[in-house]
Amino acid sequence: MLHTKEGVLMIRIQEIKLPIDHTENDLLIKASEALKIKEEEIKKLSIYRKSIDARKKDNILFIYTLDVETVKGTKNPKINKNISIVEPFIYDVEVTGEKPLNNRPVIVGCGPAGLFCALLLAEKGYKPIILERGKKVKERVEDIEKFWKDGALTPNSNIQFGEGGAGTFSDGKLNTLIKDKSKRGRKVLEEFVEAGAPSEITYVNKPHVGTDLLRNVIVNIRNKITSLGGTFRFEECVTDIHVKDGSIYSIATDKDTLETDVLVLAIGHSSRDTYEMLSDKLELTAKPFAIGVRVEHPQKMIDKAQYGKMAGHPRLGPADYKLVHRTKNGRSVYSFCMCPGGVVTASSSEFGGVVTNGMSYHERDLENANSAIVVTINPEDFGGEENPLAGIEFQRNWERKAFEAGGGNYSAPVQLFKDFKEKKISQSFGEVNPTYKPGTAFANLWECLPDYVCESLVEGMIAFGRRIAGFDRPDALLTGVETRTSSPIRIVRDEEMQSSVKGIYPCGEGSGYAGGIMSASIDGLKVAEEIIRKLNWRDHS
Repeated sequence: MLHTKEGVLMIRIQEIKLPIDHTENDLLIKASEALKIKEEEIKKLSIYRKSIDARKKDNILFIYTLDVETVKGTKNPKINKNISIVEPFIYDVEVTGEKPLNNRPVIVGCGPAGLFCALLLAEKGYKPIILERGKKVKERVEDIEKFWKDGALTPNSNIQFGEGGAGTFSDGKLNTLIKDKSKRGRKVLEEFVEAGAPSEITYVNKPHVGTDLLRNVIVNIRNKITSLGGTFRFEECVTDIHVKDGSIYSIATDKDTLETDVLVLAIGHSSRDTYEMLSDKLELTAKPFAIGVRVEHPQKMIDKAQYGKMAGHPRLGPADYKLVHRTKNGRSVYSFCMCPGGVVTASSSEFGGVVTNGMSYHERDLENANSAIVVTINPEDFGGEENPLAGIEFQRNWERKAFEAGGGNYSAPVQLFKDFKEKKISQSFGEVNPTYKPGTAFANLWECLPDYVCESLVEGMIAFGRRIAGFDRPDALLTGVETRTSSPIRIVRDEEMQSSVKGIYPCGEGSGYAGGIMSASIDGLKVAEEIIRKLNWRDHS
């Protein structure tokens, strides 16, 4: 086995292809064949990446990347495009900051960005204070279930606000499109596993946890931060920031005043009152986002379209999809937050507005597949060039129209696709029944979204039907409206991750720098790294 001063080097083998019904021993056989060594010369074998190749429905394969350690004295492998030598990566950040902190850093928001920023700071002894307007997971679940049962909304404890952020009640996807040469993503995944997530998330191509497991994971991460000196303050909302000589020196909450020279704003994409408070204090800009509807199909239909005769095979699990189409009007329509075997969720955070989202449990074993089908919205569509906050009012306007169309009791407006195309109110469901609670009402969704969005949705659904058989089926169920795909606002930050006020670090999805659990978590680590690089906390207790 190759060695360096740092230790053992791992052999990485790519493009190991095996049929669905392979055994663990087949991995060993394939690895030994690729390295041209005996099986007994392999000391350790682990999966680095695993994906499904379903391009040929009659020959679906699993594709593996394997990490192999061989016994001492084994000949070195011949390096080629599929065999390489890699060093095991250890994520560590050195504290290099020299400027002393006078007060503990404060993090606003307990979603993925806030949690992972807090975790790294806590690991390095910075004892962060985490403020969260919502409740702990257990109490939050109770409030959400009450809302789904009888429409009793709790404004600061719902799908959008509370421990873990909006992602706690989702499919728990942990994939990301961002480049991550620093391997921060590996740090995030390993922390999730340590906190109780399945170990497979570290190597499957499209990892997910599921909302049921994710709730416990979030609590365990919070407990780890607390054990390292961090402090969580739930049901406490920031109401003001105080600036002197261009730097933060304290903040006000609805309960207290805290002095701090570091404030991390991981506020989430629905903290509209916080954006309004910040609008005359920090530089804000409008950014693009997307709106549309949730679409439901039978999960078995999606499975068959993606896997053919192998649909339902226990090793394949429920199929997912990712779709995008460029419309004639120049906009993009695409699937977002696809939830296999899941439900459409009532996700309002303001009185008088209907907001939808999607959620799956770990097993993804419910009857319907759902995803958001959304259309790009640009700042010029809502006057964002003149007013950075205009996107909020744009979202709010359509949420209110959906509320009215649903009957004014948080029931969601729904429409079958065949009727949506004809702008007709549906009269009955087909084979697809709604999963949204507290209820649904037949309505014309053209009254709940701009015409150009509806036109794009029709064109996009038809285009998607050419790629997935049945996607544009007449009884595909559309539920309105999906408006919170991402933040409509970016809090501008510089190369040192700071806002126009020094000491304030915009972070995560709500600040306009991420788009999901993984990218938000990674952004939280990046902000913490920058704080550690510049500033040093010496315990004043």
